Amino acid sequence: MDPGNLTGVSEFLLLGFSEEPELQPLISGLFLSMYLITVFGNLLLILAVSSDSHLHTPMYFFLANLSFVDICFTSTTVPKMLLNIQTERKAITYAGCITQMYFFLLFAGLDNYILTVMAYDRFLAICHPLHYTVIMNPQLCRLLVLMSWIMSVLHSLLQCLMVLRVSFCTVLEIPHFFCEIKQLVQLACSDTFLNHMVMYFGAGLLGGGPLAGILYTYSKIVSTILGISSTQGKYKAFSTCASHLSVVSLFYCTSLGVYLSSAAPQSSHASAVASVMYTVVTPMLNPFIYSLRNKDIKRALKRFFPKETIKRPLSWG
Repeated sequence: MDPGNLTGVSEFLLLGFSEEPELQPLISGLFLSMYLITVFGNLLLILAVSSDSHLHTPMYFFLANLSFVDICFTSTTVPKMLLNIQTERKAITYAGCITQMYFFLLFAGLDNYILTVMAYDRFLAICHPLHYTVIMNPQLCRLLVLMSWIMSVLHSLLQCLMVLRVSFCTVLEIPHFFCEIKQLVQLACSDTFLNHMVMYFGAGLLGGGPLAGILYTYSKIVSTILGISSTQGKYKAFSTCASHLSVVSLFYCTSLGVYLSSAAPQSSHASAVASVMYTVVTPMLNPFIYSLRNKDIKRALKRFFPKETIKRPLSWG
């Protein structure tokens, strides 16, 4: 007998992090705080770049795009999780699950590609400074971002179409806080061999390809920096890509941690917790990483705050 083939399934259950009722307010408060910091931090960075003419350069153009993608990336998962906690319901409709998965894959792919484009930008600026303004012109910048969107849209569309072809069983509980594609495919009753092949291909396309490109560009960047004679010149060259390298390391290390945790047996809960690092924590930290040591960003941000707040510390009476 068929163990409950529910091709017309109406909803799934997102189990989240914990079944304990007393922990739900803590989880809700924590994620709401991180979400608000992510949105306002990245939005402030976008406003700073767009309002300051000195920041209308390729590097900051890509940074503003990254901030926009990070806001969207976090918004695909956290609001639904917070809503489920507040309403004490774990359900997400079938259409809602597929839609969430589509946009999650879309913005995850965009994060990968834009980080790669930013690495290419730093490569040209450090290794070919005389040709930088000619090569990295506004038309090329827009084209690179457009190509990143097209590739991400096509990849996420392919993955979702592959999920739509499978049927699901009676067990419709997803041990995650969002509709993660691997967890969703594991619930299928029908053959998922082709789905796994497409997922592995997508992981190589979105993960392996961009990472290889980033590693190659940074190998050239390091080689060029080491060839600079003055210590001050080396420091200046390195400081222009230190923030990007920090974000890349954080994003890929946490993503790799999720991959390794999901490969281990009985790891659904560990995978969900590890996913928080690159889906929530990394987008939240990006504005701080790019602004803390960047004088141009700091100068642009000052116009959004009262001068008295900047010049003198707050008085507590």
